[in-house]
Amino acid sequence: MRLQTFASSPVLELRDVTYRRDGKEIIRGVSFTVNQGERWAMLGPNGAGKSTILGFCGAVTHPTSGTVHVLGSQLGRVELQALRRMIGHVNPRHPLRSPLTVRDIVLTGLTGTIETAPRWQPTAAEAERADALISSLGLGAKAGQRWPVLSQGERGRVLIARALIAEPRLLLLDEPSTGLDIAAREQLLEAIDLLTQTHPDVATVLVTHHLEELPSSTTHALLLADGRVVAAGPARAAVTTENVSAAFDHPIDVQFYDGRWLARAARRTTLPSS
Repeated sequence: MRLQTFASSPVLELRDVTYRRDGKEIIRGVSFTVNQGERWAMLGPNGAGKSTILGFCGAVTHPTSGTVHVLGSQLGRVELQALRRMIGHVNPRHPLRSPLTVRDIVLTGLTGTIETAPRWQPTAAEAERADALISSLGLGAKAGQRWPVLSQGERGRVLIARALIAEPRLLLLDEPSTGLDIAAREQLLEAIDLLTQTHPDVATVLVTHHLEELPSSTTHALLLADGRVVAAGPARAAVTTENVSAAFDHPIDVQFYDGRWLARAARRTTLPSS
């Protein structure tokens, strides 16, 4: 099973994907394509299937039917460990147990481990790349600080640097704004927006269920409900009042202002029946 890396092929492609677990259908007929440099958002309520689809994107979950191509290779016909090394993953629930420094955490992105790998040392070029990433994300003064003393927002930016140090072609951001206050959320979104300048060829998929957490650099969106696609395509066309209301099964008024989306419940003339 050979790993294909054709730059011209889609970074990610799902075709009519269905997934069943314990006899229950979780995903049905999902199709969408992510190309190089596109910035996708995956939106939907809890239980919509976002985590399952993110598992396909990360080469962790295999579909029951349909096909999933990641970085030009079809799941089921490729060596997964080699493929996963080309995918960056930002998970705010990073299960770190040791009080590593910011620099050491970023360097674990090269070894694909949570803790520092035994008897492993970065090359001078790798250490320099780590410091450059840390600095670009506004953490240069904190490179030597340890994980327990960092704020949630700082931790999020550290994990982005960790995901990027291995120079992936695909970056997955799993609800990166979880637990952040407004200021920390905005700082994180600014860091994500910066990737369009520092890593323009990297495709990203960001998962959230809050429209306010969409970076202004978002180019495309996938809206889900009950394991099915409500809308998929360019963000301005997909993230609309009609589509968001359908995805969340509730009347939601969606507005787009100064590059960002806003959402609030649409006013009702009568109260919903119980």
